[in-house]
Amino acid sequence: MPPKSQCDTHGPCGCGASADARHALGVDPEIKAANLRRLRRIEGQIRGLQRMVEEDRYCADILIQISAAQESLRAVGRGLMKNHLLHCAATTFRHGGEEETTAMAAELLDLFHKHSR
Repeated sequence: MPPKSQCDTHGPCGCGASADARHALGVDPEIKAANLRRLRRIEGQIRGLQRMVEEDRYCADILIQISAAQESLRAVGRGLMKNHLLHCAATTFRHGGEEETTAMAAELLDLFHKHSR
């Protein structure tokens, strides 16, 4: 069984992440590199949006670019959610006790709610 951790709002989650550091465990280096590339691309999109506003570009064009940046962020979030489900949640549901599995279920519900906005 993995070491227990204390999640911020849901009690012990059983995923093995350190409560103090809150570092992810089991992160594939390729997935991490891909996420960093995506986030750098999004950073460029945001700088482009700033330029568009500074240049008084047409509002509809700016709004379209905002939507594109938001979708890019959602894509990164979906990838992180997938990793969390496949690693942290699965480990907790397989090996955690009742308190850990209940806490993980509450955390997942919270994440689904916040991510679906």
